[in-house]
Amino acid sequence: MGGSKKEQTSKAKPGRDSSLRGTSRAQTQALGLRSPVLFVPIAALLVLLLVAAAPLNAFPASIPLPDGFRPEGIAVGRGANFYVGSIPTGAIYAGDLRTGAGGILVPPQAGRNAIGLDVDRRSNALFVAGGPSGAGYVYDAETGAPLAAYPFAAQNTFVNDVVVTRNAAYFTDSFRPFLYRVPLGAGGALPDPSAVQEIALGGEYDLLPGSFNTNGIDATPNGKTLIIVHSTLGALYRVDPQSGYATQIDLNGGAVPNGDGILLDGKTLYVVQNRLNQIAEIELAPSLTSGEIVSLITDPAFRVPTTIAEFGRSLYAVNARFDTPPQPDTDYDVVKVIQ
Repeated sequence: MGGSKKEQTSKAKPGRDSSLRGTSRAQTQALGLRSPVLFVPIAALLVLLLVAAAPLNAFPASIPLPDGFRPEGIAVGRGANFYVGSIPTGAIYAGDLRTGAGGILVPPQAGRNAIGLDVDRRSNALFVAGGPSGAGYVYDAETGAPLAAYPFAAQNTFVNDVVVTRNAAYFTDSFRPFLYRVPLGAGGALPDPSAVQEIALGGEYDLLPGSFNTNGIDATPNGKTLIIVHSTLGALYRVDPQSGYATQIDLNGGAVPNGDGILLDGKTLYVVQNRLNQIAEIELAPSLTSGEIVSLITDPAFRVPTTIAEFGRSLYAVNARFDTPPQPDTDYDVVKVIQ
């Protein structure tokens, strides 16, 4: 998953009204105000009324997706909006993390697939990695209208994930040793397909023919460094987006096999290990060239999670259920991981 998968929230500390500081009870009554003692039960009553009025399912722990949807990627956009793609149909589901409500934003698309997703909040454009179709697609995140299609490769390809930075969107390919760069203009303006660049991965990157190679991708906030995960080797790489030079991140003997979607939050990197039903939490060095696995996040609700997105202090994982033969009535969901 992409590097813009994060939505930051903040809480303001309530301030005290200084206009009545040092006012005695007698002075308060002289001002025609009620005694402060009487405000306590009234305030408590208001709190109870607000709690009672709040929706019981606010920020639900599990959000159901349509039966038979076969999801893979997830991205968080403006507000609490989230998006999940359907692997075989290219459809996009849109929902609200606060309520769990949602519906189909993009209907099934003939000849298209939807794997990794990311949102450019400047333009509200939803970028979609097209898997075996060898392309990347862009939709309006509000209306679902198609905005652009970028063909990258014609054969032996699996366009797996995408991250949007200020200047470009970068797509990974699990079968080919390349990143695909879609340059973006002012405000995230989309280019003509002829502007797409193919960046060869070099340096310490290792391609295993016939295997699943590069999977998830994310970027530093300034977009000057990319991080990718190699699913089969369980290796992480720091990549220069200009040259494609890749430096393996030293995990002090550790590895992340079955690495799928990744998410970079400051110097903390989360790596979903799909069939292992866990998320590796890695603390990276400031240089991003080394790190240490500090915890393995597990959850009884995990059913082969593939990708994650972040909203506030919580992670949300998509259960792709790769260990279950897909049927029209197979259920899928998004689960809240960390509060």
